[in-house]
Amino acid sequence: MRVVTANVNGIRAAARRGMVPWLQQVAPDVLCLQEVRADDTELAKVLADAGLAHWSVAHTEGTAKGRAGVAVATRDPHTAVRVGLDGAFADEGRWVEADVMTPAGALTVVSAYVHTGEAGTDRQDVKMAFLDAMTRRMQRAAADGALALVTGDLNVAHREADLKNWKGNLKKAGFLPEERAVLDGWLADGAWVDVQRRHAGDVPGPYSWWSWRGKAFDNDAGWRIDYQLATSRLAATVRDVFVGRAPTYAERWSDHAPVVVDYDLESD
Repeated sequence: MRVVTANVNGIRAAARRGMVPWLQQVAPDVLCLQEVRADDTELAKVLADAGLAHWSVAHTEGTAKGRAGVAVATRDPHTAVRVGLDGAFADEGRWVEADVMTPAGALTVVSAYVHTGEAGTDRQDVKMAFLDAMTRRMQRAAADGALALVTGDLNVAHREADLKNWKGNLKKAGFLPEERAVLDGWLADGAWVDVQRRHAGDVPGPYSWWSWRGKAFDNDAGWRIDYQLATSRLAATVRDVFVGRAPTYAERWSDHAPVVVDYDLESD
């Protein structure tokens, strides 16, 4: 099962820049999207252009037009869909989860988009509240022994290895101690696994976001803020992980690069 997660920074813009042929080439079984910024019809058109018209799609736009929006699209049909966290955040287009059946049993797949935040402001307080709600949901999934996967743009770089200029960002949203501590908690007991970090080892990156401005992309001055976090049982089935970094700046179809993971659920 190949899972692709990507912050598309607007699905229509990404399609114009070359996302569709990339998807056709990589051939996912599960596609998780963030910052879709489109309605169901517009999303369906892009998926159809990529040959995925027959897929099951769970999509929540949020009430703020042109902002946020997350989706989970799967080759196999969904058995259940849920939007929001603990009865909150349901109208913000930031959390959707879909259940699908696999050879190893039921799998819950989440597409999440955590907003950027801003240190010392109400916006940061809302970000922390969202991360806290994620913690509660993830604790329940781990306690159930479920096959579960949280994907998406979390807008938090967990470790110094996860951003190029970590010293210059110690007091900025995305690398604040309290944000990083949340991820520490998720991963502390092994119930959840940061799939990319386990695969890459203790090396810089590989990054998944670079500013459009300046030479950030060319110099690989990026952040690793896009994740696939798997429950331990699912993480044990990982066979390959890679970041779909564009070969050149001109070939980028988003300011983020997709994260691709292959899971062998036949062996669970």
